[in-house]
Amino acid sequence: MNRETWDREFEALRGLYRDRENGWVFGVCAGIAERFNFQVATVRVVAVIGLLLFFWLTAAAYLAATLLIREKPLVYSGRRQENDFWRTYRRDSRRRS
Repeated sequence: MNRETWDREFEALRGLYRDRENGWVFGVCAGIAERFNFQVATVRVVAVIGLLLFFWLTAAAYLAATLLIREKPLVYSGRRQENDFWRTYRRDSRRRS
């Protein structure tokens, strides 16, 4: 997913999210990179340098970010007809149960 992805029912995704799809550990660096339009590799290099120079501070900040920042919601980015079909199918299957 990229910054241009949006949910058809709502507006573009805004805010800071952990991006588990593109992240390595908990997606904090990927989420920060996406929110502020940085390269993910640049944010990861800064995080590693921070770990080397200020281990406990950086580790505590990363852990706090992991606990406080919400996970990025999954957004369907395909054709509208497919989206409508799967939404209908999902609703129908819930009613049968």
